[in-house]
Amino acid sequence: MTLTRGATLKDVAELANVSIKTASRVLNDDPAVATATRAAVTAAMQALDYQPDPAARSLRAGKDRMVGVVIDSVGDVFFSQLVAQIESTLDAAGYRVLIASSNRDEQRERDLVQGLVQRRCAGVIVAPIARDSLEGVPLRDAPVVFVDRIGDLPGAQSVVSDDFGFGRTATRHLVDHGHRRIALVSDAPVVETTRRRHEGYRAAMIEAGHDVDERLVRDSCSDRSDVMRAISALMALDEPPTAVISTNTRLSLGVVPAVRQHGRTDLALVAIGDFDMAESLSPAITVIDHSPEAVGAAAAEAMLASLDDPARTPDDPIVTVPARLIPRGSGELWP
Repeated sequence: MTLTRGATLKDVAELANVSIKTASRVLNDDPAVATATRAAVTAAMQALDYQPDPAARSLRAGKDRMVGVVIDSVGDVFFSQLVAQIESTLDAAGYRVLIASSNRDEQRERDLVQGLVQRRCAGVIVAPIARDSLEGVPLRDAPVVFVDRIGDLPGAQSVVSDDFGFGRTATRHLVDHGHRRIALVSDAPVVETTRRRHEGYRAAMIEAGHDVDERLVRDSCSDRSDVMRAISALMALDEPPTAVISTNTRLSLGVVPAVRQHGRTDLALVAIGDFDMAESLSPAITVIDHSPEAVGAAAAEAMLASLDDPARTPDDPIVTVPARLIPRGSGELWP
């Protein structure tokens, strides 16, 4: 079997009767190349069906037109939608996206970011596990944008949501509808987003003059089976809650069926994060809509601004994307 060798830049240069260096300048869109020379090289590329090697181009240019994105997990509904928007926005600007999951492991996160930089990615967008996650990681001047959580890195911009406000708004909404025993179903507050939602919940309860019954705070839910156990334990209390707040979309997808299985359609519910079918249930689910698409678009635009101007120092190191409460019925039930 004979393998056919693809055309090389040397073949292009010979056909166009120019040097390899000149052909390379045309390939890299050097504006100093004469119009006639550019036309000859372009015609040669077309005649030979020349396909540039992206890896080789990145080595010559010192960076690739690839942006790395490191998130908790591609299986998380919020992050999958956020990444889809980042990819769409960067794709329109001529960049490709390479996605990796940290699984909330700090060392893995650091290793992934370093690997993306070593691969000569043009920049990296990271959902940091901790503010100082990237401290000491050699970044080779690659711009970094933190998304969903604040990161501490000179010159980097963080694109976040008002997590404290989410917890406070959800709780105050339920308090305003007569609830005093409000449960919080959450994963472990090891990342700042979750901690701030807890703080907002507690602040709103204190502002309303209500004590926080710690038995109503279930903060060790990592999957649906944990959620089911948490809801069962809450329903078994002598004084069960009359309302529940779910702190993220992944958990909400477990809370809704768990509550239904206990026959508690009278239990008020506010979910932080909208999700498919939330409007179609009965009652429909009241949500704090912090659009992952809006957060992803803002993070991608921040990255593009840094790529366009590597010396750029953001006027505002923290960009907060607004959210809104959408009352649909479940959060408006009275005790």
